[in-house]
Amino acid sequence: MRKLLLLACICLQLSVSAQENEASDPLEVLDEAAQAVESAPRVEVEAVPAPKYWKNSLQTKLDFGQTSLTNWAAGGYNTVSLKTFIDANANYAKDKMLWNNRLQLDYGFLYSADKPILQKSDDRIYLESKWGYQAKNELYYSVNFSFRSQFSNTFDFPTPGAKADGSPLPEGEEYNAQDWKAASVLKSGFLSPAYTNLALGLDYSPLSWLTVNLAPVTAGLVIVDNPELRSSYSQPLKKQYEDVTDLPKLDDGTVDGNVYKPVKFEFGAQLKVDFKVNINDNFAFSSQVVLFSDYLDEPQNLRVNWDTRFDWKLTKFFSFLFTTNLIYDDNVMIVTPEEKSAGLPGRQRVQFKESLSFGFVYTFAR
Repeated sequence: MRKLLLLACICLQLSVSAQENEASDPLEVLDEAAQAVESAPRVEVEAVPAPKYWKNSLQTKLDFGQTSLTNWAAGGYNTVSLKTFIDANANYAKDKMLWNNRLQLDYGFLYSADKPILQKSDDRIYLESKWGYQAKNELYYSVNFSFRSQFSNTFDFPTPGAKADGSPLPEGEEYNAQDWKAASVLKSGFLSPAYTNLALGLDYSPLSWLTVNLAPVTAGLVIVDNPELRSSYSQPLKKQYEDVTDLPKLDDGTVDGNVYKPVKFEFGAQLKVDFKVNINDNFAFSSQVVLFSDYLDEPQNLRVNWDTRFDWKLTKFFSFLFTTNLIYDDNVMIVTPEEKSAGLPGRQRVQFKESLSFGFVYTFAR
């Protein structure tokens, strides 16, 4: 560019000089033209940064709690608890297309002196991915994928009725860890259950803090890998056992879980509502409600997942976190310890969990 400008100025200078004095020395004319170019103001062109289509963030949180009692008249137990949380986001947006990804991982445990064993207090794997293409203003065609499960086995620990070997508890003794483990009841495990959904529909975002997704075409799988748990999650019978009236039983009299399929296919409709608002720099609230109806199995019975999260940032590295999780699934049978001891079957119940924690938090963002 500078070479072209220099050439143009030289030509202009030569033309002007030639008109003013035809007898001028060509070398002097060239020198004057060069001086004119050097003295001309230079225009600096600022470099335009390349557009960034990705926005990534990673939030980590670690909570620790401890209680120690010595000669405490009111009573109580020594406890220790630890909980971790990871929230990773990777969002892409370009022109009319978007692709949002989020992974949430929770895990926690506690130890209480009244039960000499580690008990799991929190365990969740939740992955969601949404691809969208703008149809009109706030309306997008969308494809949603989600996966829910947990890392490890979860147990209920009712008070043992006998020692691990079946003998009665000797007078003056307490149940040890082996006794509590022998009385434990398995409730869930890795991929037992696990829920996957692939939903096709429309995404509507009338406000920056509100998104409504309606997917009339939603296919999903319910996976229960552990045969011991398949009956509790209402998995269908394998084909060869569909007409069998007396199903094979185990030594304890319960039905052999291998007669049930490990995977159940679902096809229905899904409604997802996401609400997320930052009240100010220190307070943030988010909520997600997911309703699913299975066309193939009693579509009037909705499966409900409702998660809420409230963050209160105290300082740069410490915050309060309050979460709630509500689940209702017509296919999940909940058995209370009283029902189990009486030999009664479980039934559908609303599942609810809330957690309040204080701890160290750090966010990586790019």
